[in-house]
Amino acid sequence: MTKNNPIITYKTNSPISVSVLTDLYASVEWTGYTDHPDKMARLLDGSAYYESAWHGNRLVGLIRVVSDHASIVYVQDILVRPDYQRSGIGRKLMQSTLEEFDYIRQTVLMTDDSEETKAFYRSLGFISSNELGGLAFVKMNADA
Repeated sequence: MTKNNPIITYKTNSPISVSVLTDLYASVEWTGYTDHPDKMARLLDGSAYYESAWHGNRLVGLIRVVSDHASIVYVQDILVRPDYQRSGIGRKLMQSTLEEFDYIRQTVLMTDDSEETKAFYRSLGFISSNELGGLAFVKMNADA
């Protein structure tokens, strides 16, 4: 198996243990999640939809969304283990999610402001909110 040609299986809304989930988030250093094990245990239950990518029994990618199932889908997380990035897993997860919610008018996400990240989302049909005359606001609670 090479990074560029792994046999990946995808599962929709299939249970994932907290330890396996935490290991994936730790692989991309998302300590805002991993520092709160009690919250990690509730992530998937609070999601409207999630899809996981597996290489054997190793969780290598995940997308999860929140939605009202009527007008908006918010991509809360999309992550792929660093040693599996740039192999099409993130694209497949996003495409599956967009297909699942193709009846929804708005799909929204917040992400890093890097050229590589912007190019990835643009290639999937996303545009920045300011291109629509919009502006996004965020209120962060670092103590939560």
